[in-house]
Amino acid sequence: MSREYSGAKAWEATVRKTQAAAKKRVSGIFSTMSVAHVDDEEGGGSASEMYYAERMLSNGDFYTGQWVENLPTGTGKYLWTDGCMYVGEWFRGKTMGKGKFFWPSGATYDGEFKNGYMDGKGVYTGPYGDTYRGSWVMNLKHGQGTKHYINGDCYEGEWRRGAQDGHGRYQWKNGNSYIGQWKNGVICGNGTLMWANGNRYDGMWEDGMPKGNGTFRWADGSFYVGTWSMDPKEQNGTYYPSGTSPAANLDWDPQVVFSSDLNDCKVCPGEKVSVFPSQKTLTWPGFEGDAQKGGWKPSKHSDPGKPRRSSVDGKGGADKFDRFCIWENDGDVNCDIIDGNTLLGRDGDDGSLQLEDTDSKGTRQQLKLNQPREAKRQGETISKGHKNYELMLNLQLGIRHSVGRPAPNASLDLKASAFDPKEKVWTKFPPEGSKHTPPHQSSEFKWKDYCPVVFRTLRKLFKVDPADYMISICGNDALRELSSPGKSGSFFYLTNDDRYMIKTMKKSEVKVLIRMLPAYYNHVRAFENTLVTKFFGLHCVKLTGAAQKKVRFVIMGNLFCTEYPIHRRFDLKGSSHGRTTDKPEEEIDENTTLKDLDLNFIFRLQRTWFQELHRQVDRDCEFLEQERIMDYSLLVGLHFREASYNKDLATNEGNGDQENEAAQLSRVEMDQLLFDPTRWATIRLGINMPARVEQTVRRSDCDTQLVGEPTGEFHDVILFFGIIDILQDYDISKKLEHAYKSIQYDPTSISAVDPKQYSRRFRDFIFKVFTEDT
Repeated sequence: MSREYSGAKAWEATVRKTQAAAKKRVSGIFSTMSVAHVDDEEGGGSASEMYYAERMLSNGDFYTGQWVENLPTGTGKYLWTDGCMYVGEWFRGKTMGKGKFFWPSGATYDGEFKNGYMDGKGVYTGPYGDTYRGSWVMNLKHGQGTKHYINGDCYEGEWRRGAQDGHGRYQWKNGNSYIGQWKNGVICGNGTLMWANGNRYDGMWEDGMPKGNGTFRWADGSFYVGTWSMDPKEQNGTYYPSGTSPAANLDWDPQVVFSSDLNDCKVCPGEKVSVFPSQKTLTWPGFEGDAQKGGWKPSKHSDPGKPRRSSVDGKGGADKFDRFCIWENDGDVNCDIIDGNTLLGRDGDDGSLQLEDTDSKGTRQQLKLNQPREAKRQGETISKGHKNYELMLNLQLGIRHSVGRPAPNASLDLKASAFDPKEKVWTKFPPEGSKHTPPHQSSEFKWKDYCPVVFRTLRKLFKVDPADYMISICGNDALRELSSPGKSGSFFYLTNDDRYMIKTMKKSEVKVLIRMLPAYYNHVRAFENTLVTKFFGLHCVKLTGAAQKKVRFVIMGNLFCTEYPIHRRFDLKGSSHGRTTDKPEEEIDENTTLKDLDLNFIFRLQRTWFQELHRQVDRDCEFLEQERIMDYSLLVGLHFREASYNKDLATNEGNGDQENEAAQLSRVEMDQLLFDPTRWATIRLGINMPARVEQTVRRSDCDTQLVGEPTGEFHDVILFFGIIDILQDYDISKKLEHAYKSIQYDPTSISAVDPKQYSRRFRDFIFKVFTEDT
């Protein structure tokens, strides 16, 4: 164990003695105590003055260091009761700047912090001596870095979201080495593996094994060239002997590489960090909520100019104990004191909470707090009697038939015939059933699958499990119809689990999707972080009888399928004409889609995420431009992490005080989702992205100002975004619309413009509202 950590343990022992004495004095109730600057005892010290302070916090944690405006700012040490410790720089109650974090296991991180995360350049040393030195983004290795493993192996190269990804070199202790491409911690792509005995393999890899074209060379100069696969039936190649040993390896079996040669080339797994620094709760005296995980709001009993003091017996005038309700793992509530109110616990079948309050006359009253309410769900459930009930049954029957139909395992390398517009399958569904279809209660209909092999392969590419897909759409739960059709007249339906959105389509849109399907498939296969809409199926229901009505629809991924409530959503095009919501402000809620001129934020991303966004938006726009697509949008959803901001939103939307309290309590559960290490794998470009937004304001004399002026007011958010509505090509109707509107309005302000101009304007706007967080 390092000398530094030994010193930390000694300091920890001293602190624990102090904690024990403090706990004894308050008879089991943790009070807030402070040892402030000497001038402060005499009433000195303004709200912005820095001084030295020690704090024994209500949960038993201990802080010592510099203090400004009731929060750590400067340098200081924080010791948690579980033995974790942070020593370094702070800013307004968050670990920010240079610092060092100690784990009880002996592991340490020495480097840069930002908003409580390991972020920037830093060195992590594991409990057994393994080390990583390099770049970090939000607790994860991301960028260039070098990892020395405890078994003597070493990796140097690119990292992405905590795993080797990109180009890198792995050196085994036994002398073997690999130089080449990685993906998600596994050798994948083009690369070279060199054995200590002089043999080497140059070629393609997949999941850590040679796959595809490659060459195996021996130290004597002979080599084998061919197509590689773990399946001997797919292995095919030719052996070329060297001049010195013309027949040495004629009987050599390439499968030896898989069964023997690669056994000494296993990549060492990464360490498991028990808890990240950003997961450690920091609860400062006089503040509701926690400083580490979001915004702060002074308690109504606190003095913003000085640190609060509480007397041991609670007779300090207005100074009452500020204690917090802790939700235990088993679901029980650890009763505590909140602003002088005693929390009694759960009461009644509704699961609500009871607060007992003592008023000025000493009368004890009970106040009821609601449990966190579910966010208002979009749409109307399609139950029996709904005008589209039969259509929903037909759709579910057809999907069950399409997905459940036996089919051979398709390769990702599809033949051109699979994309043929004539590649479609009609199936008849009589009510009494048939050889291939079950009996049903709906009227007879026909079902059409467009390019079924392509969409089955797309679902495989997007890692959609067929059983889960079928249950989401065809399970016992009904679909939900959104309240009004979109501008195009299309109707939208949501599955009950919110995972999939179903949109009715015009015949012209179906033609556009079929036309661009080969390019779309190649694009989403090449760029796994693409922001364009994910399509999972294209179908048609044809009703029999006199009507002969056809309903075409596409199944897409729902961008806002998340446990986090979406507080604000924006549809952004980069144009100004007509780009504002016609609802009065008091009617705007979390389900209202706002537009460009309603946008009052700038989105600030970590450098690596911003660079990736820039690259991906360029790629996606180039693809859409080549396909002559325009009028698409960037759909953005925001979840505000600060309880105080959530309450402001709830107040603006006309909710009562009880709902505001519920929203604040629910934030604890929302934070557990973000800071659970197992959920880091779900963070990707446009999905579950922690970020900051800066509030903006527009000049009152400029109605068409697309991006407002920054105000310096920041909020921590979780971001969701993607490019939607990608099926409008620049046809004759759009050309006429452009010509007509150009006479009345500024041609640059209207939505209907040439795809090249649309792409350029869209990108310019996106890179103004999305910036790098400095």
